Order: sequence, then structure tokens, then C-alpha cells
Amino acid sequence: MSTRGHVIRTTSAMAFALPLLWGVPSVAQGAGQQGGHQGATAGYHAAMEKMNRDMAAGPMTGNADHDFASLMAKHHQAAIDMARVELEHGRDPEMRRTAQEVIDKQQKEIADLRTWMSRHPSR
Repeated sequence: MSTRGHVIRTTSAMAFALPLLWGVPSVAQGAGQQGGHQGATAGYHAAMEKMNRDMAAGPMTGNADHDFASLMAKHHQAAIDMARVELEHGRDPEMRRTAQEVIDKQQKEIADLRTWMSRHPSR
């Protein structure tokens, strides 16, 4: 899939999922749940809060292309942060593989976005 297609799909999914996650109680709050998921929930929330702070803190240049690349790099970093939470707390082999794939792909996409930004100053 192209970077553009992935960015659109990922952004759409996050735009839909993030508001839902804020209103959902932690899985660990349910009866009989063990503590492993509570740490993950805190980690996911911390990653989302960091992304929101980072995105809000960065100055917008008025250049739609540059601003998009800058915001997406921060968004992809949040995906990496959440994938690291999965690797730390998750147990399912498929989800752990997916988390590692997210890290690998998002790191490359961040590098691609930063390379593009370095070649196209915002002015």
C-alpha cells in the first residue's frame, strides 16, 4: 500500500477510534481482570495524550503539505508508542507481531516524512 493510502486509512481509523477510547472504562476495571491490562491502558492513554500535546504544540506553517507531513510524523510516533505498550503488556502472538510491524513501518514512514520536509521547507 502506498504511504498516502496508509496515512489516509490510519488517520481515518484513529479519528474514529480515539473519541471512543476516551469514554471506555479500562478493561482491568472489570471483575476478575488481572493487572496486566491496567498498565497497558495507562500506556495507551499516555501515548494518545502525548500525541495530542505534540500535535497542538507544533506551530502550523500555513503550508498544507508541510503541516500534514509534520502532523502525520507525530501521529505515527503515537502509533509506535502504542505498539511498544503492546509489546510490553500484550500476550497474543499475532498482536505482538502486528505491533512490531507497526513499529517497523511507522519508523520508515516517519523517516520518509522528515526527508520530504527537509527537501521542502515550509517557508
